[in-house]
Amino acid sequence: MNKITVVYWSQSGNTEAMAEAIGKGIEQGGKEAEVVVVGEASIDSLKEADVFALGCPAMGDEVLEEDEMEPFVAQVEGFASGKNIALFGSYGWGDGQWMREWVERMTNAGAKVVNGEGLMCQEEPDEDTIQSCIDLGKQLASM
Repeated sequence: MNKITVVYWSQSGNTEAMAEAIGKGIEQGGKEAEVVVVGEASIDSLKEADVFALGCPAMGDEVLEEDEMEPFVAQVEGFASGKNIALFGSYGWGDGQWMREWVERMTNAGAKVVNGEGLMCQEEPDEDTIQSCIDLGKQLASM
């Protein structure tokens, strides 16, 4: 498939910036990127995709955003087996527990989490994090 979807939820714009950088990397890797907020994402298009990315910051007590992202991820769990999924997001406190739990959840659903872990940054992504996001996008495009 020539289009790779990046679905995200962002409160302050940090995770959105990461999503946009991943999209840029996908395009640099020669594929079309669809970067979309979770409320506008098509679950059906992800069911047909072999590769996609999901992004969400840590919320509350290091959990996924509960109104939109959590129900979306719960649906993805139902068809994640065999998919290559990149996970990413930002956090302001804690130590990344929400990401470790998210990776475990997707792995338990049968997905291959790209690089075996999620891509995280604390607060606003710096230049190195943006470059890591671009590199992740290129990696997705090569799959």
